[in-house]
Amino acid sequence: MMRKFLPLALALALPLSGCISFGEDPPAKLMSLSSDARVPANTAKTVTDKETISVGLITAPTPLRNQRVAVRSNDAFAYLPKTAWADEPARLFRNVLAETIEAKTGRFVPDSRNISITPATRLGGSLVAFQLLGGQGKVLAIYDATVAREGSDQIRTRRFEATAPVASEDAADVVAALNRASNAIASDVADWVAQ
Repeated sequence: MMRKFLPLALALALPLSGCISFGEDPPAKLMSLSSDARVPANTAKTVTDKETISVGLITAPTPLRNQRVAVRSNDAFAYLPKTAWADEPARLFRNVLAETIEAKTGRFVPDSRNISITPATRLGGSLVAFQLLGGQGKVLAIYDATVAREGSDQIRTRRFEATAPVASEDAADVVAALNRASNAIASDVADWVAQ
């Protein structure tokens, strides 16, 4: 009985196949960020918890909690078409921070998922802005940082901000400019936590 209806079901489904869509085509490549300050290969360290710095997961406002490259014009957010990050910008930015801090300070920065290490210095914060400023020819990154140290009841806070010019609103130019802004902030944060 079922075999009689199978050709009929296929014939009815065939015209619908052109109407079904599972979202936009994925971008040709995923964008990422990289630190200008790198820890050299084969670098070995033996450190205590007091000589480590944790870089916690970074929070971000709702428009930045996705893998799209944000564009802000006045108070409106949009996204660059056919462009996506390899991960959420806050996670990519956290990796640049961690690599830069370790390279510039010489202190070990463990992966945030390694809960067996309890660093004496803890860096946290929020990525407040990370976007192309539409029509202004530049990108903007703002990071609100907090530092807490073991044995102290004080928490230090500081806002870091960087802009970088962008040659065009092409994805590659925008991502390159955001990478420069990220590295500028990461370098300043490394100097700050080393104090």
